[in-house]
Amino acid sequence: MFWGLTDLCEYAIITLRYYNKANAGIKTGDFKSRGGCLRAAVNSMKRFNKVTPEGTKDILFEECLARRAVSRKLEQVFRMRGYNEVITPGIEYYDVFDNADAAIPQYEMYKSTDNKGRLIVFRPDLTLPIARLTATRLQSVEKPVRLYYNQPVYRNRKDLSGRSDESMQAGIELLGAAGLRADIEVIAAAVDALSACTSHFRFELGNARFFRLLADELPVSDDCREDIRLRIESKNYAALGDLLDTLEPSLYTEAIRKLPRLFGGAEVFREAERFCEGHPALYETLNYTRRLYGALSALGLGERLMVDFGLVQRNDYYTGVVFSAYAENYGDAILMGGRYDNLLQQFDAPMPAIGFAADVDALASCLMESAAVRTPDVLVFAQEGAEARAQLRIRELTAEGKICESCVLETAQAAREYAARRGIRTVIEVGLEEDA
Repeated sequence: MFWGLTDLCEYAIITLRYYNKANAGIKTGDFKSRGGCLRAAVNSMKRFNKVTPEGTKDILFEECLARRAVSRKLEQVFRMRGYNEVITPGIEYYDVFDNADAAIPQYEMYKSTDNKGRLIVFRPDLTLPIARLTATRLQSVEKPVRLYYNQPVYRNRKDLSGRSDESMQAGIELLGAAGLRADIEVIAAAVDALSACTSHFRFELGNARFFRLLADELPVSDDCREDIRLRIESKNYAALGDLLDTLEPSLYTEAIRKLPRLFGGAEVFREAERFCEGHPALYETLNYTRRLYGALSALGLGERLMVDFGLVQRNDYYTGVVFSAYAENYGDAILMGGRYDNLLQQFDAPMPAIGFAADVDALASCLMESAAVRTPDVLVFAQEGAEARAQLRIRELTAEGKICESCVLETAQAAREYAARRGIRTVIEVGLEEDA
């Protein structure tokens, strides 16, 4: 297909209409000739070669140190608890995430195609790829399987959401184990992982099954149940009340209305008991969560351990216990997890599973104050002809644990002035005969 000047001008006008949002003052009506229009379009198009895409950022110095420190601390906890690292591809087929239980909206995925036209996505989640890996590569491994990861995920967030499109997650998955012992193991690992990075966090425990059982008693459609869930998740209590006001009053309607307020300590279980009357499954779920809370109270969290039956995030994904953690001065959860016993069915390998993911970037922000970039201990300057010998000297000093910087300036005087500006206390001058 060949474009003539008319086609190019029409394309330029359309393009200008789009870019005028970012380039106010340039208007298509300002150009009287086709050639002038095309030149103006090409010249006015904003270039993005000096910025990062929306939702991403460059990570520098102290933040890099804090991020790596968090990763080391988390991985140490995971390894010492018998979990083994796995690495999954950064791109996966869309089919891995195209499932009702995945609970990842398709519009949040970055998509592309491979060289055969098949739809692929940049990894938006790590649990599903690990479920795929377990079902296909670890079928013969004795269960349970204990895996951990530390990799980035990519989500196409809404504009102005304040959340990153690229974030680093580290977590564990315990696959092939059900019951109280497995739940306690994973939650204790989550507490240890957080405690390795900060002591200033609050841990919230809930149960996705409790909400599902209550919602199933309401005479509403599945879409309406999802609307109820979303309003509880977003803590939009006014909208939740308006929706529930359209239903006939009942014990379960009242329970759903009060669910976001079933938050606190052990007293929450007593408050929730009356909503379980005559419903064995609800009572069983409540008692299980109570037993789990009692066991976790021995972990030394004190008042930092809370019960929250309003934890309903990704409710079609989780099947039992759910938990989240929050840190001071950080709005979003720094860790989320729960039990997902139905997820591996989509990979033809049904098995119970539980896991969590910690937000490495969020935890790194907790360590920023202690992650100062260290000034080099020594500046090594080489006289002319002694450049290789200077590098050997640097090798000796770094082996002793000293941070050494190789000076690239031309004179010893310039090297000393540079060291004074940087705060480098020691300058070593290496000559052909001996060090100065």
